[in-house]
Amino acid sequence: MNRGSTIFLKLSVFLIGIIVLVLSIILLPRLAYEAAVIAPDLAYLEYLVLIGLYVTAIPFFFALYQALRLLNFIDNNNAFSNLSVKALKYVTYCALTISVLYVIGGILLFIQNALHPGIAILGLSITFASTIIAVFALTLKRLLKNAIDMKSENDLTV
Repeated sequence: MNRGSTIFLKLSVFLIGIIVLVLSIILLPRLAYEAAVIAPDLAYLEYLVLIGLYVTAIPFFFALYQALRLLNFIDNNNAFSNLSVKALKYVTYCALTISVLYVIGGILLFIQNALHPGIAILGLSITFASTIIAVFALTLKRLLKNAIDMKSENDLTV
């Protein structure tokens, strides 16, 4: 992989991180406040939902950091290393954590009779996307681990 494509991927990761950070800081509190004004009987959920969304941001940003690490390993011709496998393992854990947190949040909102259909669709979409990313990262991790094992066997044979 040439350096230009990894630079593009790094810029994409930074852009995604900045967009999510700005939305988390500016848009989410405003939306939570407006939802509390529209439905005052559910206003007590305003801060709980915000805290839940901010908690899911932690594994999201950690996964972005691991993606940047993986891209740096690729740039340094160190892609076939145990460090890359470890980074993919962390991405898998982060994606699964996000999926589980969104399912728990959806269940809690459903129990409180506060699960709007639009919120449910958005939550299911994020859960589905996170699960796909987890399965993809797990598959890449296994493939990379097998390649590293075969490379070490070949190095020992020679």
